[in-house]
Formats: sequence, C-alpha cells, structure tokens
Amino acid sequence: MIPYTFGINYIDQMGLAKEMVSQGTWLFRYRGQIPVVLFLLAVPVVLTGCGMPPMWVLMAAIAVSVSGALMRAYVVGTTPRGTSGRNTKEQVAEVLNSTGAYSLVRHPLYLANYLMWIGIVIFTGSIWFTAVVTLLYWIYYERIMATEENFLIGKFGSAYDAWADKTPAFIPRLHGFVSASESFSLKPVLIREYSGWLATVIGFVFVSFLHDLLEQNFQIQEAIAQGHQQAYWVLGGTLVITLALRTYKKATRA
Repeated sequence: MIPYTFGINYIDQMGLAKEMVSQGTWLFRYRGQIPVVLFLLAVPVVLTGCGMPPMWVLMAAIAVSVSGALMRAYVVGTTPRGTSGRNTKEQVAEVLNSTGAYSLVRHPLYLANYLMWIGIVIFTGSIWFTAVVTLLYWIYYERIMATEENFLIGKFGSAYDAWADKTPAFIPRLHGFVSASESFSLKPVLIREYSGWLATVIGFVFVSFLHDLLEQNFQIQEAIAQGHQQAYWVLGGTLVITLALRTYKKATRA
C-alpha cells in the first residue's frame, strides 16, 4: 500500500509508479476501445481453431458474462452521484465508495468488465487465448487502477488507506460485506448499461459467426444462411431493447 502522510502523495515520488500513473491516465481515456481489439484478436484465433466448442462451453461463457453484467448493474444501481464509481471521462470523487460491492473489492466495475469480456473469449474455445487476454487485461487495467488510486489517495488520504488496507484491489474477499449506502435504483442501470449489454451480445454473435465461417469453408453467405440463427435473433432483440432504452434515456433528460 502506498503510504500517505501529511497530505503528501508519495506515489508521485516513485519513478515506476509515477510512470504507471501517467500511462493509466492515457489508457483511461481509451478503455472503451478494448472490445474492438478483442474482436480483431479473435479472428485469427477462431479461424485457425478447431471449430465450434461444446454447448457446455457456450453455457459457461454466457454465465460468466452475465455474472459480470449483473455485478455492473448492482454497482451502478447502488452508487450515488459524485463518487469514485460514477466517473466516466475523468477522475471524479466527492466521497469515497466503501460500501456495497466496494466493501469487498476496490475495483468492482473493472472486475465486472473482465467477466463480461472473458466470457466472449472463453467462447472462442481457446484456453491459451483466454490466458493471454487475462494477462493483457491485467497489464492494461493495472495502470488505470494505479491512476485512480493515486487520485483517491490524494483526495481522501488516511481514509482511503484504512479502506484499501482491508479491501483487495481486484479479487473480492469473501467476508466483511457492508450494505450499500444507497438503495438499488434501476434507472441509472437502464440508461447507462444498455451499450455494454449490446456490445457483449455483438461479441458473442461475432464469435459465433466466425465459428460458422470456419465450418462453411469461409463462404460468408453459407455461414450466415447455415449458421446458428438463434444468435441473430438474440442480436435483433437486443437492438430493439437498446433503441428503447436509448429513447428512454433521451426522454428522461428532456
């Protein structure tokens, strides 16, 4: 844990840590591009693989992604405005989150993101790709987490230290849960999470299409016509829901 004394942010005095924070500041702005990178990496992995994985692999992959989506929904629905869990473009925190999911893990949203995306990666059927993406995800988000924690240390000092000393960064502890300070609200979940849900479904459909393309000897029309049509129906339904929620979001802002 980086020490904090007399209002001095010691992470700024450490060369490697300072470099990580600098990198994290830049990476924080572009973290939304991770899905695009995953899609590109999945193409050669699937098309040089051994075809569609067993149904139990698909079910496990979906379960992992859904668990991440549910975790994000809980965090977003119980996090008040002006706290460290509601910043999307820059570091913002008027109070320190330490209840709800934040009583078990310091970065629940990043853990949830990992679960959502690693489910898609699992669906590729490649164990080594899953391991590589896990490593890359950690390297990428370790820097973003260092940036956020540097900001929170400077903002909250000893209060942050006391919370961080007992709360793991990424792998949740299994005890010490404290009920969220805010009651769960569905509205912020509906207006903030639909794009992530759509991106996750697109990811699964894209990997399914790649599997179908391999099975149909790279004939695109045959892959679409003879492939798993259920995936396209799910995508269509998700698009309808997304448009409805986007309309709702705009209406609530009017």
